[in-house]
Amino acid sequence: MRELNISGVDLNLLPPLAALLRRRNVTHAAQDAGLSQPAMSRALARLRALLGDPLLVRGNAGYVLTPRAAALQPRLEAMLTGIRDLLTTAPFDPATARRTIRLAAADSHTVALIPAVMARLAREAPGIDVRVEAYGPDLQARIDSGAIDLAFATASTPLPPGALSAPLGDDRLVLAMRHGHPAAGDAWTIADYGRWHHVGVALLGDGQSELDTLLAAAGVQRRIALVTPHFTAALAAVAATDMVTTISENFARRFAGPFGLVLKPPPFAAADLHITIVWSHLREGDALLAWFRALLVDVAAGL
Repeated sequence: MRELNISGVDLNLLPPLAALLRRRNVTHAAQDAGLSQPAMSRALARLRALLGDPLLVRGNAGYVLTPRAAALQPRLEAMLTGIRDLLTTAPFDPATARRTIRLAAADSHTVALIPAVMARLAREAPGIDVRVEAYGPDLQARIDSGAIDLAFATASTPLPPGALSAPLGDDRLVLAMRHGHPAAGDAWTIADYGRWHHVGVALLGDGQSELDTLLAAAGVQRRIALVTPHFTAALAAVAATDMVTTISENFARRFAGPFGLVLKPPPFAAADLHITIVWSHLREGDALLAWFRALLVDVAAGL
């Protein structure tokens, strides 16, 4: 048997072949395939030459399949069905989806959003699990590889090439200190940032932030006495000492009562926080992740 070089075969002939074998009539097959009758006749002639078989021959009641054609028909139908399935995107149904979504998030995000997110998933997508993972210096590589699906960030965070983002919600920075702090009753100035020890939250770096750039421009340098990757730990440390921290207002208000905190507006104008969700362009077409991002936005708006 000679080997056929498939690269030289016109695969557009396969749907007309399927129609001919199914209908056994050139006119009806042409209608099914969306061709004119002359075009279908030409296709039949090319198929006969390609396969070395007449395929359709006249019988007493019209055309009948040759043995070769009869053997081809079920295999051809199965192959075309497989190709259609391969090229067709099934509609996404969260109710039947089964997947684990991995989020890079801090405790501020998980405390604020995850309880409501999990409640929504239990109702709408019970087969979806969530894994919250820590940030790290390899975050972008983990996003690109698919080890992390989504990450929380702020709008001021520079995005690496290939990263996409969408707004999630707005917040503000607030200055947090304990009740009874010697400066709790004072109207804070930029200079006061240099008079008290601070708690910094380090998700990727050393606890320094854009705030330190702002302070440096004003000639003020602060001492960061404690660096932690956890916002809750920062507030707990502030509650037990004369240290202070600058932190998300929404998050700090959740713990102001339990920790006995005083929250003050910071003495600078650039206090707005615009929270975003970040993902790789490689997963832009992932229907489940698109649905989950929309759910995050909806939950954040409700909070």
